[in-house]
Amino acid sequence: MDVELQAMDHSPPQSAGLLTRVNARLAWSGMCFAMVGLMAIVGVVFYQVFGRYVLNNSPTWAESLAIVLVLYVTLIGAAVGVRDAGHIGLESFLVMLPDAIRRKVEIVIYALVGVFGACMAYNGWVLGTSVASYYIPNLHVSEAVRYIPLVLSGVLIVLFSIEHVVAIIRGEEVAPSWN
Repeated sequence: MDVELQAMDHSPPQSAGLLTRVNARLAWSGMCFAMVGLMAIVGVVFYQVFGRYVLNNSPTWAESLAIVLVLYVTLIGAAVGVRDAGHIGLESFLVMLPDAIRRKVEIVIYALVGVFGACMAYNGWVLGTSVASYYIPNLHVSEAVRYIPLVLSGVLIVLFSIEHVVAIIRGEEVAPSWN
């Protein structure tokens, strides 16, 4: 029984730092959220198709909801991809560099990714507050709902980038949250 519980536990070992433990939980939660969101997208689109072709009465809100869900799924999933190093990179160039230079280049790369995440969060906040008084017609919710995943994703990218920089400085690897 203890082995089964340990297999289901997605937290890093207690020897890991606080940032790593928090980020591992955030990344795992983000992936779970993205999976549930993906299933919700499938359900909403299925309902829309069913309503259109079977009931001859397409729900007006389904397309708007599906678009908002796509924003949440893709942006949160992209942020988790930063932590789990799941994005495309030119590693063939990095492999050819000596270790000391490679580490410095990796730090610069993750620092730039972190700056990009901060820009995402800041500009998402600015855009979200600028349209907060407008509503998505079919959903009757604020347009700011479309910008929440941009802010969340940006903050997560900053946290995950910091974790990678700290790991590189310590000579460690960031363990993927989904294994």
